[in-house]
This record gives sequence, C-alpha cells and structure tokens, in this order.
Amino acid sequence: MHQPSATNSAQKVCRILRVLSTPQPLRLADICVESGLNKASTLRLLETLIDEGFVQRDAASKRYALGAEALVLGVAMQGRDHIRDRARPALVRLAALSGDTLLLSTRHGLESVCVDREFGSFPIRANYLELGSRRPLGAGAGSLALLAWLPDDEVDTVLNLLAPVFRKRYPRIGRELLDTEIALARQRGYTLLLDVVVDQMGGIGVPILGGDGKPIGAISLAALSQRISARLPLLVPALKKAAAELSAQYAQREAA
Repeated sequence: MHQPSATNSAQKVCRILRVLSTPQPLRLADICVESGLNKASTLRLLETLIDEGFVQRDAASKRYALGAEALVLGVAMQGRDHIRDRARPALVRLAALSGDTLLLSTRHGLESVCVDREFGSFPIRANYLELGSRRPLGAGAGSLALLAWLPDDEVDTVLNLLAPVFRKRYPRIGRELLDTEIALARQRGYTLLLDVVVDQMGGIGVPILGGDGKPIGAISLAALSQRISARLPLLVPALKKAAAELSAQYAQREAA
C-alpha cells in the first residue's frame, strides 16, 4: 500500500479518477474529500481532465463523472484475462441456483470494488451495490473475504488505517467484530455478515485465491438475512466450489 504524495501530480490525477469511478456523478466537494486534495488543485486537474475527455461536467447539476476517454480505456481492457471474464459463468450459475444477487469484488488498496453483478429471480433484490461501488475492506461479505485471507500483519495494518472510516461511515463495524468475523471466516472457509451493513440484509463471501494464497477477488451472495440463514447448507457448498475452481485456474496459470 503506497502512501499518497502531496506533490506528485500524476498520483493526484489517479486519485481523482479513482474517486470518479463510481456509478453516480459527484460534487466538487465530494471529490475533494474522497481524494484528499484541496479545492484549487482538484479544480485545476479536473479542468485538464475535461479538456482531455477523461472527465465530463454536467452544466445543470455541476457534478462530475468519467468521460468518453475513460470508457475507451475500459474497452481496451477487455479480453486481457480479467478475473471478471473468468468469474462471469460462475456468477450466472450461482444466481440461477440461489435466485439471489451475486457479486464479484476485487481489492484496490484499502477498498473493495464491485466489478460484476448478476441478479437472480427472487423479487426482492439486493441492489445497494452497483458496478464500480467501493467499500472499505471488511464492510460487506465480499469485502471481508478480500481482507480475511490476507497475512495477519497486513490485516492489522489495514484495520488500523481504516479505523476512522469505520467509525464515521459504519458504526456497527468495529475492530472487535472484524477480528471475530475474520477468525470465524478462516475456520469455516467463508464470511457471513447478517444485518450489519444493511438492515435485514446479509451476505456470504468466499475468496478467489492466487498461487500465493492471497485473495485476488471474492464472490459474494447478497440477500435477505432470513433467506441466507435458512439455506446455508445449499449456498455455502456452491459458493465454495465456484471459488475453488477459479482459484485452481489461477494457480495453474501461475505455475505454467
């Protein structure tokens, strides 16, 4: 985990683009807070990004969003053996089996990012996580799966750095809860959070591991807490099997 620089312009641009990689357009004040940059620097860099086509500003709402050039970069990433392509069939199968919402998340620094989503047939959907949505590591079943299988020293560092974020945005998620859930996740092979992030909703998460044993992604199922509790014997083996198959693919690729 690199430390933010106060002088590196390229890093500042990356921080702004990272903040804007969310589904909703953002106000200037939101971008400043999330990027940690002052208003003058943020405005100057946003103007350049607008000129280059990587950011657009809505004249009516005065909010900022990614522009067409950012879309071109995303298109260029297709077909490069991204985890999203490998995991998509598993998400479709699991959504059909469970009827619930399946999510694929990857780690980006101290955050978990939702990179794919598949809805099942059950009419009450967990739609509070959109593509591109970001959460601190540990805030949600998939996000917790990305954290729980990291080495102990890295887990401790992440939780120390995120403590202020949890106190402000997720008051139900404290260090004691996370330490307990991480230990349980490692014992049983999956994360389980019910009524913690969203009332009456919960999730099960499983890690996709690389050849070094560290998580490179996580599959999670989000649904009504009661639906999850009543069907753990069905859901857990299916999620574990999908994650194990994907982990094996990455282990074989790295060994080749």
